[in-house]
Amino acid sequence: MVSGAAAVVPLSLGASVAFAASSALKHVSAGDVPDAQTLHPHRLGRLAAATLSHRFWLAGLAFDAVGLGLQALALHWGELALVQPLLVTGLLFALVFRHRLHGDGRLSRQQAVWAVALCAALAGFLAVADIGGHSGQGGVDRLPAVIAGVVGAVATATCVELGRRQRGGEAAALMGVAVGVIYASTAALLKALTDVAAHGVAAVATSWQLYAFVALGGAGLLLNQVAFQAGPMSASLPAASTIDPLLSVVVGVAVYDEKVHTGPTGGFVLGLLLIALGLAVFQLARLEAATSGSTFA
Repeated sequence: MVSGAAAVVPLSLGASVAFAASSALKHVSAGDVPDAQTLHPHRLGRLAAATLSHRFWLAGLAFDAVGLGLQALALHWGELALVQPLLVTGLLFALVFRHRLHGDGRLSRQQAVWAVALCAALAGFLAVADIGGHSGQGGVDRLPAVIAGVVGAVATATCVELGRRQRGGEAAALMGVAVGVIYASTAALLKALTDVAAHGVAAVATSWQLYAFVALGGAGLLLNQVAFQAGPMSASLPAASTIDPLLSVVVGVAVYDEKVHTGPTGGFVLGLLLIALGLAVFQLARLEAATSGSTFA
């Protein structure tokens, strides 16, 4: 039998596949629903109504449920700073699914090169960081948690407001940053819920984390559609895909006392690896946008 700790990586990768399928389907649906980039309540209402009845979005939601289940198990046994960076691989799976949905063949040679670079940077980060900590069994440091929540809320609101005033790539990038912050926040709440679940269903039903998770998750789903509409995927996807794991590492260390063992020169190497990871994500999304030829390919 595979132990919980040994299952963290396959569970995380399984979650990334499910989320990737969801992203590919939702990206298609975003081009078929009314525009809501101004974030006007009436337009948001029309967007939500059309999205909730769109077959591709509903199919994506089903994959989200699978991904959340796998992610919850991974976060219960593993560290936030380990699970969330592994979910970056979902970008690779999303590109594959996108090509399958549109029947336009395999990834290009450039995409394959950057895909390898992303995997190498991620593997290097995990090896150098040697992340280890409470593995879901430690408590939460309340003061850092409150500070992280306030900073996250301010950052999200600021990005949304600035993005609402922009158009094109700038708007998409700002919305993507906001989405990444929300995704990291929901992951932190999901990890907390896995600890609460040890006390029974009633404890979960009466916990504030559950309702905060549902509220943030709904906001993230809506904002993700707006980000897809705001501009090219090469602007929104890299922002969301890099902010989520980076912020999760910070939250894992500050709030959950997870340990990142860097050694004397490890901090510098980790910085280079994270830059390489972000560059690979950006290049993959840029190449995908060029291949698709439009915002909603």
